[in-house]
Amino acid sequence: MPSKRRIRWAVVPVAIATAALLAGCTPTELHGYLPGWDESGVPTTNQTEGLSSLWVGSWIVALVVGIITWGLMLWAMVVYRRRKGQSGLPVQLRYNMPIEIFFTTVPLILVLGLFAFTAREQATVEKPWADGEADVEISAIAKQWSWDFQYDGEQDDNSDAVWTMGVQAQPDADGNIDRSQLPTLVLPVDKKVTIDLTSRDVIHSFWIIDFLYKKDMYIGHDNSWSFIPTREGTYEGKCAELCGEYHSMMLFNVEVVSEAEYEQYLAGLEEAGQTGDINKAYDRLQNQPGTDAVAEGAGADEEGH
Repeated sequence: MPSKRRIRWAVVPVAIATAALLAGCTPTELHGYLPGWDESGVPTTNQTEGLSSLWVGSWIVALVVGIITWGLMLWAMVVYRRRKGQSGLPVQLRYNMPIEIFFTTVPLILVLGLFAFTAREQATVEKPWADGEADVEISAIAKQWSWDFQYDGEQDDNSDAVWTMGVQAQPDADGNIDRSQLPTLVLPVDKKVTIDLTSRDVIHSFWIIDFLYKKDMYIGHDNSWSFIPTREGTYEGKCAELCGEYHSMMLFNVEVVSEAEYEQYLAGLEEAGQTGDINKAYDRLQNQPGTDAVAEGAGADEEGH
Protein backbone atom coordinates (compact mmCIF):
# COMPACT_ATOMS: atom_id res chain seq x y z
CA MET A 1 0.00 0.00 0.00
CA PRO A 2 1.48 3.39 -0.93
CA SER A 3 2.67 5.54 1.95
CA LYS A 4 0.12 8.28 1.24
CA ARG A 5 -2.73 5.81 1.56
CA ARG A 6 -1.28 4.53 4.84
CA ILE A 7 -1.19 8.05 6.20
CA ARG A 8 -4.75 8.66 5.03
CA TRP A 9 -6.04 5.52 6.71
CA ALA A 10 -4.21 6.50 9.89
CA VAL A 11 -5.48 10.10 9.95
CA VAL A 12 -9.16 9.33 9.31
CA PRO A 13 -9.77 7.24 12.46
CA VAL A 14 -7.79 9.70 14.57
CA ALA A 15 -9.92 12.59 13.28
CA ILE A 16 -13.14 10.65 13.90
CA ALA A 17 -12.05 9.72 17.42
CA THR A 18 -11.09 13.32 18.17
CA ALA A 19 -14.43 14.65 16.88
CA ALA A 20 -16.33 12.08 18.96
CA LEU A 21 -14.32 12.98 22.04
CA LEU A 22 -14.94 16.71 21.63
CA ALA A 23 -18.65 16.10 20.97
CA GLY A 24 -18.92 14.55 24.41
CA CYS A 25 -17.34 17.55 26.14
CA THR A 26 -19.39 20.07 28.08
CA PRO A 27 -19.24 23.77 27.09
CA THR A 28 -17.08 24.39 30.16
CA GLU A 29 -14.59 21.72 29.06
CA LEU A 30 -14.57 22.98 25.47
CA HIS A 31 -13.68 26.45 26.77
CA GLY A 32 -10.74 25.43 28.92
CA TYR A 33 -12.68 25.06 32.20
CA LEU A 34 -13.08 28.81 32.38
CA PRO A 35 -15.92 30.35 34.40
CA GLY A 36 -18.59 32.08 32.36
CA TRP A 37 -19.98 28.87 30.85
CA ASP A 38 -22.56 26.34 31.98
CA GLU A 39 -24.31 23.33 30.46
CA SER A 40 -26.60 25.56 28.38
CA GLY A 41 -23.64 26.77 26.35
CA VAL A 42 -24.81 30.39 26.64
CA PRO A 43 -21.94 32.73 27.59
CA THR A 44 -22.34 35.30 30.35
CA THR A 45 -21.62 38.31 28.10
CA ASN A 46 -21.14 39.16 24.45
CA GLN A 47 -17.37 39.19 25.11
CA THR A 48 -17.03 35.81 26.82
CA GLU A 49 -16.67 33.78 23.60
CA GLY A 50 -13.76 35.86 22.31
CA LEU A 51 -11.94 35.88 25.64
CA SER A 52 -12.38 32.12 26.01
CA SER A 53 -11.10 31.51 22.48
CA LEU A 54 -8.00 33.59 23.18
CA TRP A 55 -7.35 31.61 26.37
CA VAL A 56 -7.86 28.17 24.79
CA GLY A 57 -5.93 29.08 21.64
CA SER A 58 -2.96 30.30 23.68
CA TRP A 59 -2.90 27.05 25.65
CA ILE A 60 -3.07 24.95 22.46
CA VAL A 61 -0.11 26.79 20.98
CA ALA A 62 1.81 26.49 24.26
CA LEU A 63 1.04 22.76 24.42
CA VAL A 64 2.20 22.17 20.84
CA VAL A 65 5.44 24.06 21.52
CA GLY A 66 5.89 22.09 24.74
CA ILE A 67 5.37 18.71 23.04
CA ILE A 68 7.87 19.57 20.30
CA THR A 69 10.40 20.87 22.82
CA TRP A 70 10.04 17.90 25.18
CA GLY A 71 10.19 15.52 22.21
CA LEU A 72 13.42 17.06 20.92
CA MET A 73 14.94 16.99 24.39
CA LEU A 74 14.03 13.32 24.84
CA TRP A 75 15.30 12.47 21.35
CA ALA A 76 18.63 14.21 22.04
CA MET A 77 19.01 12.44 25.39
CA VAL A 78 18.42 9.03 23.80
CA VAL A 79 20.29 9.42 20.51
CA TYR A 80 23.30 11.26 21.91
CA ARG A 81 23.61 9.46 25.23
CA ARG A 82 26.98 8.20 26.30
CA ARG A 83 27.50 4.66 25.06
CA LYS A 84 29.33 1.89 26.85
CA GLY A 85 33.05 2.29 26.42
CA GLN A 86 32.91 5.95 25.47
CA SER A 87 34.89 8.52 27.44
CA GLY A 88 35.68 12.18 27.28
CA LEU A 89 33.47 14.95 25.89
CA PRO A 90 31.54 14.72 22.62
CA VAL A 91 32.56 16.86 19.68
CA GLN A 92 31.79 20.50 20.49
CA LEU A 93 30.13 22.71 17.87
CA ARG A 94 30.73 26.45 18.05
CA TYR A 95 27.50 27.40 16.29
CA ASN A 96 24.93 26.22 13.77
CA MET A 97 23.50 29.10 11.78
CA PRO A 98 20.25 27.42 10.61
CA ILE A 99 19.42 26.31 14.15
CA GLU A 100 20.29 29.75 15.56
CA ILE A 101 17.97 31.40 13.03
CA PHE A 102 15.23 28.88 13.81
CA PHE A 103 15.53 29.38 17.57
CA THR A 104 15.34 33.16 17.09
CA THR A 105 12.59 33.52 14.50
CA VAL A 106 10.08 30.92 15.76
CA PRO A 107 9.79 32.32 19.33
CA LEU A 108 9.62 35.84 17.88
CA ILE A 109 6.75 34.82 15.58
CA LEU A 110 4.93 33.14 18.47
CA VAL A 111 5.29 36.17 20.74
CA LEU A 112 4.21 38.60 18.02
CA GLY A 113 1.24 36.38 17.15
CA LEU A 114 0.13 36.15 20.78
CA PHE A 115 0.50 39.90 21.14
CA ALA A 116 -1.51 40.56 17.97
CA PHE A 117 -4.43 38.31 18.98
CA THR A 118 -4.41 39.70 22.52
CA ALA A 119 -4.34 43.31 21.32
CA ARG A 120 -7.20 42.61 18.89
CA GLU A 121 -9.36 41.03 21.59
CA GLN A 122 -8.54 43.74 24.11
CA ALA A 123 -9.46 46.45 21.60
CA THR A 124 -12.82 44.72 21.08
CA VAL A 125 -13.52 44.49 24.81
CA GLU A 126 -12.36 48.05 25.50
CA LYS A 127 -14.43 49.61 22.73
CA PRO A 128 -17.12 51.83 24.34
CA TRP A 129 -20.63 52.28 23.04
CA ALA A 130 -21.21 55.36 20.93
CA ASP A 131 -22.80 58.37 22.64
CA GLY A 132 -26.38 57.60 23.52
CA GLU A 133 -26.07 53.96 22.41
CA ALA A 134 -25.92 52.42 25.89
CA ASP A 135 -29.25 51.22 27.28
CA VAL A 136 -28.02 51.37 30.87
CA GLU A 137 -25.28 53.45 32.48
CA ILE A 138 -24.14 52.56 35.98
CA SER A 139 -21.47 54.00 38.26
CA ALA A 140 -19.58 51.40 40.30
CA ILE A 141 -17.77 53.20 43.10
CA ALA A 142 -15.06 51.34 45.01
CA LYS A 143 -14.13 52.20 48.59
CA GLN A 144 -12.24 50.57 51.43
CA TRP A 145 -13.65 47.92 51.58
CA SER A 146 -16.95 47.72 49.75
CA TRP A 147 -18.94 49.01 46.80
CA ASP A 148 -21.56 51.61 45.96
CA PHE A 149 -23.67 51.17 42.82
CA GLN A 150 -25.48 54.09 41.22
CA TYR A 151 -27.93 53.62 38.36
CA ASP A 152 -27.55 56.89 36.51
CA GLY A 153 -30.59 58.85 35.34
CA GLU A 154 -31.36 61.12 32.41
CA GLN A 155 -31.21 64.51 34.15
CA ASP A 156 -28.04 66.59 33.74
CA ASP A 157 -27.54 66.73 37.51
CA ASN A 158 -28.36 63.02 37.89
CA SER A 159 -31.08 63.91 40.39
CA ASP A 160 -33.16 61.01 39.05
CA ALA A 161 -30.41 58.45 39.69
CA VAL A 162 -30.95 55.68 42.25
CA TRP A 163 -28.28 53.92 44.27
CA THR A 164 -27.25 51.38 46.89
CA MET A 165 -24.34 51.73 49.33
CA GLY A 166 -22.64 48.60 50.62
CA VAL A 167 -20.47 47.55 53.53
CA GLN A 168 -17.67 45.03 53.56
CA ALA A 169 -18.35 41.33 54.07
CA GLN A 170 -18.95 40.28 57.66
CA PRO A 171 -17.73 36.72 58.31
CA ASP A 172 -19.13 34.76 61.22
CA ALA A 173 -17.10 32.98 63.90
CA ASP A 174 -16.32 30.15 61.46
CA GLY A 175 -15.29 32.53 58.68
CA ASN A 176 -18.45 31.96 56.61
CA ILE A 177 -19.89 34.89 54.68
CA ASP A 178 -23.59 35.45 54.08
CA ARG A 179 -23.53 36.54 50.43
CA SER A 180 -27.10 37.80 50.63
CA GLN A 181 -25.78 40.67 52.77
CA LEU A 182 -23.19 41.76 50.20
CA PRO A 183 -23.68 44.78 47.92
CA THR A 184 -25.44 43.69 44.75
CA LEU A 185 -25.16 45.03 41.21
CA VAL A 186 -28.28 44.36 39.14
CA LEU A 187 -28.02 44.25 35.34
CA PRO A 188 -30.69 43.74 32.64
CA VAL A 189 -30.09 40.82 30.30
CA ASP A 190 -29.42 41.48 26.60
CA LYS A 191 -29.06 45.24 27.12
CA LYS A 192 -26.07 47.42 26.29
CA VAL A 193 -24.47 48.31 29.60
CA THR A 194 -21.77 50.83 30.43
CA ILE A 195 -20.24 50.70 33.89
CA ASP A 196 -18.27 53.78 34.90
CA LEU A 197 -15.58 52.73 37.38
CA THR A 198 -14.34 55.13 40.05
CA SER A 199 -12.58 54.91 43.39
CA ARG A 200 -13.11 56.91 46.56
CA ASP A 201 -9.65 56.26 48.00
CA VAL A 202 -6.93 53.86 46.83
CA ILE A 203 -6.52 51.72 43.71
CA HIS A 204 -9.11 48.95 43.44
CA SER A 205 -10.00 46.52 40.65
CA PHE A 206 -13.52 45.65 39.47
CA TRP A 207 -13.74 41.93 38.72
CA ILE A 208 -16.85 39.91 37.89
CA ILE A 209 -15.32 36.45 37.76
CA ASP A 210 -17.71 34.83 35.27
CA PHE A 211 -17.44 37.80 32.91
CA LEU A 212 -13.73 36.99 32.38
CA TYR A 213 -12.55 40.58 32.59
CA LYS A 214 -11.44 43.07 35.20
CA LYS A 215 -10.47 46.74 35.21
CA ASP A 216 -8.56 48.87 37.68
CA MET A 217 -10.20 51.80 39.45
CA TYR A 218 -8.06 54.84 40.23
CA ILE A 219 -8.93 57.87 42.27
CA GLY A 220 -9.00 60.89 39.97
CA HIS A 221 -8.88 58.75 36.81
CA ASP A 222 -12.15 57.12 35.73
CA ASN A 223 -12.41 53.96 33.66
CA SER A 224 -15.44 52.42 31.98
CA TRP A 225 -16.47 49.05 30.61
CA SER A 226 -19.12 48.43 27.95
CA PHE A 227 -20.69 45.00 27.37
CA ILE A 228 -23.96 43.08 27.05
CA PRO A 229 -24.96 40.54 29.74
CA THR A 230 -26.39 37.60 27.83
CA ARG A 231 -27.36 35.04 30.50
CA GLU A 232 -29.55 35.54 33.54
CA GLY A 233 -28.12 34.39 36.83
CA THR A 234 -26.24 35.36 39.97
CA TYR A 235 -22.48 35.84 39.78
CA GLU A 236 -19.69 36.68 42.20
CA GLY A 237 -17.56 39.81 42.10
CA LYS A 238 -14.61 41.03 44.10
CA CYS A 239 -11.76 43.52 44.21
CA ALA A 240 -8.73 42.10 42.40
CA GLU A 241 -6.20 44.72 43.59
CA LEU A 242 -4.61 44.53 47.03
CA CYS A 243 -6.15 47.60 48.65
CA GLY A 244 -5.55 47.31 52.37
CA GLU A 245 -6.28 45.27 55.47
CA TYR A 246 -9.75 44.00 54.51
CA HIS A 247 -9.15 43.56 50.78
CA SER A 248 -10.39 39.95 50.96
CA MET A 249 -13.71 41.18 52.36
CA MET A 250 -14.36 43.51 49.42
CA LEU A 251 -16.96 41.28 47.75
CA PHE A 252 -20.17 41.87 45.82
CA ASN A 253 -22.89 40.02 43.92
CA VAL A 254 -24.06 40.53 40.35
CA GLU A 255 -27.60 39.61 39.35
CA VAL A 256 -28.49 39.54 35.66
CA VAL A 257 -32.27 39.71 35.39
CA SER A 258 -35.01 40.39 32.86
CA GLU A 259 -35.75 43.97 31.85
CA ALA A 260 -39.02 43.91 33.81
CA GLU A 261 -37.25 42.74 36.99
CA TYR A 262 -34.57 45.38 36.48
CA GLU A 263 -37.12 48.19 36.20
CA GLN A 264 -38.92 46.85 39.25
CA TYR A 265 -35.64 46.89 41.20
CA LEU A 266 -34.97 50.53 40.28
CA ALA A 267 -38.52 51.48 41.26
CA GLY A 268 -37.95 49.87 44.66
CA LEU A 269 -34.82 51.96 45.23
CA GLU A 270 -36.72 55.10 44.28
CA GLU A 271 -39.55 54.26 46.68
CA ALA A 272 -36.96 53.77 49.43
CA GLY A 273 -35.71 57.33 48.86
CA GLN A 274 -32.32 56.25 47.58
CA THR A 275 -32.16 58.88 44.85
CA GLY A 276 -29.69 61.51 43.68
CA ASP A 277 -26.03 61.56 42.70
CA ILE A 278 -23.65 59.98 45.26
CA ASN A 279 -20.51 60.03 43.14
CA LYS A 280 -18.86 62.66 45.34
CA ALA A 281 -20.05 61.37 48.71
CA TYR A 282 -17.09 60.43 50.94
CA ASP A 283 -14.67 61.33 48.13
CA ARG A 284 -11.20 61.80 49.64
CA LEU A 285 -10.27 64.12 46.79
CA GLN A 286 -12.60 66.69 48.37
CA ASN A 287 -10.28 66.98 51.37
CA GLN A 288 -8.12 69.71 49.89
CA PRO A 289 -6.29 72.22 52.13
CA GLY A 290 -7.55 75.78 52.00
CA THR A 291 -11.08 74.91 50.89
CA ASP A 292 -14.36 74.14 52.61
CA ALA A 293 -14.68 70.90 50.64
CA VAL A 294 -14.47 68.84 53.83
CA ALA A 295 -17.55 70.50 55.29
CA GLU A 296 -19.40 70.21 51.98
CA GLY A 297 -18.50 66.54 51.79
CA ALA A 298 -19.80 65.97 55.30
CA GLY A 299 -23.04 67.74 54.40
CA ALA A 300 -23.44 65.52 51.34
CA ASP A 301 -22.82 62.52 53.58
CA GLU A 302 -25.63 63.50 55.95
CA GLU A 303 -28.01 64.17 53.06
CA GLY A 304 -27.17 60.80 51.54
CA HIS A 305 -28.31 59.04 54.71
